[in-house]
Amino acid sequence: MKKNNKPIVIDLKNLSKRYDDEAGVYDALKKIDLKVYEGEFINIMGPSGSGKSTLMNIIGLLDRPTKGTYLIDGVDINKLSSKELAKLRRDKIGFVFQNFNLLPRLNLSQNVEMPLIYKKLPMRKRKEKVLEVLKKVGLEDKIKNRPNRLSGGQVQRAAIARALINDPSIILADEPTGNLDTKTGAEIMNLLKELNRQGVTVVLVTHNPELSEYASKTIIVRDGKIIEDAKK
Repeated sequence: MKKNNKPIVIDLKNLSKRYDDEAGVYDALKKIDLKVYEGEFINIMGPSGSGKSTLMNIIGLLDRPTKGTYLIDGVDINKLSSKELAKLRRDKIGFVFQNFNLLPRLNLSQNVEMPLIYKKLPMRKRKEKVLEVLKKVGLEDKIKNRPNRLSGGQVQRAAIARALINDPSIILADEPTGNLDTKTGAEIMNLLKELNRQGVTVVLVTHNPELSEYASKTIIVRDGKIIEDAKK
């Protein structure tokens, strides 16, 4: 196998996640080791209950591991406060979800602009950046439309634009084609592939084996463990 000389952007070492509640003790992840290099497109697959969603939440800095370490661009998340973690998540990761998560009362520009408002960027710069990312996903002519005036594919493109607005180095896509027909789903995957060609690291989480063709590496998770880590 050819050695990857690019920087490691995601590095999980002996990572475990245990939930302990009224239902009892449950080990969702067990001693996970995973490295993702800059510019990779990886696909994390597994059936329901396999642990892939827990793994996604930890990679996305939405949860912390119980044991083990997670380094993102060399930064140990276990050493960060909640505020520092939120800032790192905002600056490093763009999220694309199956259910789009756009606000129905806001138009496309306002939805995409939202992360920049939290970042307190001046209005003129926000408008310029919104137009830039909407052009990138082919929606510059829909800027004043609300989500209910867009097709499913257009809404997901808008969600991708919102994910790109802070120039993240990583895009985390959770079942991004789950609510789309086959043709539209292929268009969204081709868009993610193009962003990957431009240098963005893409982590795709799905149960659909057909999406593996877009990735350079597929990770299979079952019963909280990685059972396969295969490059093409």
